[in-house]
Amino acid sequence: MKKYIERLWNGLIKENPVLVLMLGMCPALAVSTQASNGIGMGLSTLAVLVLSNFVISCLRKVIPDQVRLPAYIVIVASLVTVTELLIEAYLPSLYEALGIYIPLIVVNCIILGRAEAYANKHTPLLSVMDGIGMGLGFTIALTLAGMIRELLGAGTVFGFRLLPESFGMTIFIQPPGAFLVFALIIAVMNAIGIKTRQRKLVESGCDGNCALCSSVCESRDADPKAEEEQKGGADA
Repeated sequence: MKKYIERLWNGLIKENPVLVLMLGMCPALAVSTQASNGIGMGLSTLAVLVLSNFVISCLRKVIPDQVRLPAYIVIVASLVTVTELLIEAYLPSLYEALGIYIPLIVVNCIILGRAEAYANKHTPLLSVMDGIGMGLGFTIALTLAGMIRELLGAGTVFGFRLLPESFGMTIFIQPPGAFLVFALIIAVMNAIGIKTRQRKLVESGCDGNCALCSSVCESRDADPKAEEEQKGGADA
């Protein structure tokens, strides 16, 4: 049970695809002008991510390594097409607002990244939980950014006016505003001390690039006690 909860927590906070891993930034910057657009794009991506993780995990022992990426793209494209048609049929206003960014979910690095890094190596249930965590993290990031941009740029949140009509900093509903808002959210995360994996690596003196210190990383992985003994000898 713990590992399933861990997958949710990682996607939401520790490995949030937008705020930590900086993946899927193109739709995040483009559609987060309003909170409703952000939550719509996030939930669409969540549905595709969960289903694609499940299907790819079920077929991980069937798909040959030589064609796994084309196979992933075919699976994801099929799911995105179904999602796009459903949104167009039942949520036409959201379909018009998101526009080209719905079919572009096919090449979203979050989808293909989780398929290659996780679903291809783990069981279907764990892959589904990973998809839910990453999808919710993506949705929360887009919705939060959309709320801030909509409030500061138009004085409304989800269409409800909270500030006078005369109030409005239009820069926040323009592309530069997206960069400012995401930078603000990440700064707040750092200020309240949310420990992400990347931050732990930096604090421990490691930049995460094991290609430059592969021998050190391999020795630590092989024998964790060796590092402690080495430190003990140095202190002595």
